[in-house]
Amino acid sequence: MEEKKEIVIYTDGACEPNPGAGGYGAVLLFENRRKEISGGFRLTTNNRMEIYAAIKSLELLKQPCKVTLFSDSRYLVSAMMEGWVEKWKKRNWWRTNKERAVNVDLWERLSALCETHEVNFVWVKGHDSNPENERCDRLSYAALRRKDLPPDELYENPPPEPAPIKMTHDGQPCRKCSTPVIKLKSKKFKPYLFCPNCKATYEIESDEQDESRQATLF
Repeated sequence: MEEKKEIVIYTDGACEPNPGAGGYGAVLLFENRRKEISGGFRLTTNNRMEIYAAIKSLELLKQPCKVTLFSDSRYLVSAMMEGWVEKWKKRNWWRTNKERAVNVDLWERLSALCETHEVNFVWVKGHDSNPENERCDRLSYAALRRKDLPPDELYENPPPEPAPIKMTHDGQPCRKCSTPVIKLKSKKFKPYLFCPNCKATYEIESDEQDESRQATLF
């Protein structure tokens, strides 16, 4: 089996203001070869540009590679290396019972690319005299200042957020940690659902409850 090629990538994203016009830049290094890419959008966020820079870099690779990707975004590096994204995926992109993860469209693309490539995300301090990081920074800002930038479609027109999964019976995944919940009974309260792992509790929902709640709106 042929060994994977080892690629080094530096990425950066910028926004001015935030949210506002945004740009991304990246430098790809392989042996004695070098490639620079950049681009931008008329309205986006800094975090989206940080993620987008990683996506566009990995999409350039034509075969599975072993990649070391340097970024000055703790948000990007921590989300990928500390397992945040995998946890959000298991919860159907819900961070908590009531709060949905942001930038889901980009995390889905980046997660899929990391299934193809072996990617190690490494944080590097920004504006600290690292020549490749500084180059990515300049590429990002040059990109966001271009005229006639395209729209970041899924930022400007996000799809409607799905409702949290209705909790109706035992065995369903906990919204916080995905552990199957169990049904418990109490002498003082109605039966409820309980997560044995993170200790979250849920009221047992039903269609009748939904109908009664809707009735109170009129």
